[in-house]
Amino acid sequence: MARAPSGRYYIEIQRAGQASGEALLARSVALATRLRLPVVATHPVQFLDASDFKAHEARVCIAQGYLLGDQRRPRLFTPEQYFKSQEEMARLFADAPQALENSVEIARRCNLDIELGRTRLPAFPTPPGVTLDEHLAREARPGLERRMSALALDEEARTRHRKRLEFEIGTIVQMGFAGYFLIVADFINWARSHAVPVGPGRGSGAGSLVAYSLGITDLDPLRYELLFERFLNPERVSMPDFDIDFCQVGRDRVIDYVRQKYGAASVSQIATFGTMAARAVVRDVGRVLDLGYNFCDQIAKLIPVQPGRNVTLAEARKLEPLLAEREKNEDEVRELLALGEKLEGLVRNVGMHAGGVLIAPGRLTDYCPLYAAEGTHHVISQLDKDDVEAIGLVKFDFLGLTTLTVLDWAERAVRAMGMPQFALAGIALDDGATYELLSAGNTTAVFQLESRGMRDLIRRARPDRFEDVIALVALYRPGPMDLIPDFIARKHGEQRVDYLDARLEPILGPTYGIMVYQEQVMQIAQVIGGYTLGAADLLRRAMGKKKPEEMALQRDVFIAGAEKNGLARSKASQLFDLMEKFAGYGFNKSHAAAYALLAYQTAYMKAHHRAAFLAANLSAVMDDTEKVRQFYDDAIANGLTLLPPDINASDYRFVPVDAQRIRYGLGAVRGTGEAAIQAMVRARSDVPFADLFDFCRRVDKRHLNRRVVEALVRTGAFDSLDPHRARLLASVGRALEAAEQAERAVGQSSLFGEAEAPRGGREAYVDAEAWDPRRKLLEEKTALGFSISGHLFSIYERELAGFARSALVRLAPGERVWMAGVVAQARMQMTRRGRMMVLTLDDATAQVEITVFSELFEKCRDRIQEDALLVVAGKVQRDEFSGGLRVSADELLDLQTLRARFAARLRIAMNGQADAKRLQQVLAPYRACGPATCQVVVAYCNAAAACEVALGEAWRVRPESELLAELGAWLAPENVQLVYNGAAA
Repeated sequence: MARAPSGRYYIEIQRAGQASGEALLARSVALATRLRLPVVATHPVQFLDASDFKAHEARVCIAQGYLLGDQRRPRLFTPEQYFKSQEEMARLFADAPQALENSVEIARRCNLDIELGRTRLPAFPTPPGVTLDEHLAREARPGLERRMSALALDEEARTRHRKRLEFEIGTIVQMGFAGYFLIVADFINWARSHAVPVGPGRGSGAGSLVAYSLGITDLDPLRYELLFERFLNPERVSMPDFDIDFCQVGRDRVIDYVRQKYGAASVSQIATFGTMAARAVVRDVGRVLDLGYNFCDQIAKLIPVQPGRNVTLAEARKLEPLLAEREKNEDEVRELLALGEKLEGLVRNVGMHAGGVLIAPGRLTDYCPLYAAEGTHHVISQLDKDDVEAIGLVKFDFLGLTTLTVLDWAERAVRAMGMPQFALAGIALDDGATYELLSAGNTTAVFQLESRGMRDLIRRARPDRFEDVIALVALYRPGPMDLIPDFIARKHGEQRVDYLDARLEPILGPTYGIMVYQEQVMQIAQVIGGYTLGAADLLRRAMGKKKPEEMALQRDVFIAGAEKNGLARSKASQLFDLMEKFAGYGFNKSHAAAYALLAYQTAYMKAHHRAAFLAANLSAVMDDTEKVRQFYDDAIANGLTLLPPDINASDYRFVPVDAQRIRYGLGAVRGTGEAAIQAMVRARSDVPFADLFDFCRRVDKRHLNRRVVEALVRTGAFDSLDPHRARLLASVGRALEAAEQAERAVGQSSLFGEAEAPRGGREAYVDAEAWDPRRKLLEEKTALGFSISGHLFSIYERELAGFARSALVRLAPGERVWMAGVVAQARMQMTRRGRMMVLTLDDATAQVEITVFSELFEKCRDRIQEDALLVVAGKVQRDEFSGGLRVSADELLDLQTLRARFAARLRIAMNGQADAKRLQQVLAPYRACGPATCQVVVAYCNAAAACEVALGEAWRVRPESELLAELGAWLAPENVQLVYNGAAA
């Protein structure tokens, strides 16, 4: 303080209502007087109005996890910390007016000018004496020649490409964006040269031939009529914006390269700000008000959901009368919504943009503030993507796309299995097998085409050329979906294709006369209306915004140009109306074409290299059990064999063994982890494991623990060494202990001479009873998320064979039927009528959702357990939302209830094992009369004759599981069968 410049060091004083505030103020003034320093009055503003204090406290409680009514929570703020007026501040510091004047003095001394609208690109290094513009041309021209040679273009096409390239270079140079293209090309080509897969393009950038020549994109824009002006319009100066897809695994390596090239102080990612939307704020505020979870959930679910936009609380009251009614009648709802409305839209958390990376021409701190999240070593901008662009910094989008990782792994696998020259870049785009696979709707794991609705569309469309795939990618969205029936009918010759003018046929022919793409609107404006493509892009944008006055002006320009080009005024007006209608939801063809190429490549791999492709897909989703199950089932459906996990044969990932077999990846076993699996692979590299004890001795103990070994045993990974999983699981602790003893013994021998390490062996195992089939499958499910050696329903299938029911795969809407399956999953939902349960039933032929309404749920809730068998009666309906089927249940039976209600006879085959006395002993504990019992029938046959003997009414029995198990253990399960009466529909 003694060295502070004269008149520039102040002592701050505040009066914000803190308990010790006046004491601190008095001491601060005394200190300032003693040191002859000026004081300045400030106010720590936290909220705008005094009435906002409670809402602010609720926000603090949301962030810190406290309840608003908790008397012991920290009170960091006071009701006085609102934005006070000049008059209020003057009254507050009436005894220190000079302190207020000093705040004005400090404000006068502060000055900051932020220049907006000027682009600040980092400097890109060029050879000595070569400008950025010259360097762009030097890189693009030979790049195009290499591309044209690879495409084997004729001379006419080469001339057209060269002319287009020179036009684009001229436009880029004129607009001052040569550096931007060179920067993007540099890090993309670094990625390609360092084995990081890059997508063929994304967004409108795929329409640039310069980008194709520099290696930024991988799709020839002239071949697919992609327009440069859709990406960079010389008549509307705006920064170009390449969105780049990188392999998910290698993306961070590319960002690290950029940090090294331009300096870590000049590169950062971008902040995003998560705000409290209506439903979230209701739940958050309800929690801090200590309202019940179910109560808050009910209120939150009354707020409508509209795709593509956030419904505010104010709008929700108008859209949902019940919400407004409850607010009027219930004090708790009124308080909840009032407090929630004050917090709605406020920032709740700071995140990081999925792909945005800033590269500044100098230190980022010279241009924008930075933020470092707790626990991270990289900083991000404090400004969001819109604000960083406003101050002139350039955002580069590095997006991670798992499909590229999958294709890379699959390509490597194909090359390793005997096709060393294979490359996706060289595949033909007219492959018949690929289009057959698409037309069959076999599109699980096919990029962009795997949803239920898209599978249905593609089966109907039956694409047979690449242009069809582009169109389907573009059409499957709200709005354009209305065009799909016409598109399919015209493609298959069921509807005539007419053109208002013959000049439209080359433009609209690839989409059967339907305007699907924005580029088609631009081409029509150019060919018919006489627009330049730059002006046509402005027309497209105007049509999308639908401003009446602008559209009226554009209509006049278009009709005048069309008349000049020989089209009648009435037809020109009709054509403009069509363009205006379709431009509102026309899709960017450049983006559709680039993503259609990825879709085609994934379909090609599935058609021709199925094992490699599906192994890669399974490896990419190992952390997601549901997706592993989906791809596993798809592999089986496509004729592949999934070899079980094996401690001596499996790797971390799923590996294709040959064209028809995939070895299960140990990384998909729950609770293992890559480090543990890699340690196992290293340990067996020279000699396979001999048994469980050998395994535990040889694997690095830093990565091996009991949970890992038990999970591997449950999956059957040790079956090739010992199939007795129950004994292995019981012996894991002993094997690990023996391994530790062996390590200690080795350590002692190094100090005191030779010592023999304890050896494990079969005699060291813990005895345990073998698992029955159900236990075996459930243990697999515990470790893998689902069973791979069989299906749980198969355990009950033989018994249920005599019960009249429909297989789930054969269900049809409109019927009331009986069905059976195991409960794959169950979730509770709250409705206005109370609690409801939604079950997923699985019988190995299909899965179907079962809705169990509140009354039936309360009656049968004890029967609803995951992995349990359920027999259901209900009506089958079409689910309009998912496109599948759902069932409204009216009866739920577990196995015991089914037996008690419908079992008519217990048939026992005694072939060669007739022992009346033992049979009597087994049946005796279960003898009973009346309902829930069944008759016993003994069947006997030999070489000469066969007969069935029904035991008398005195020997009726309760068909309990214990009885069936005891009889099955004695006579074998296939000799014990319950015979059911038919179930009434």
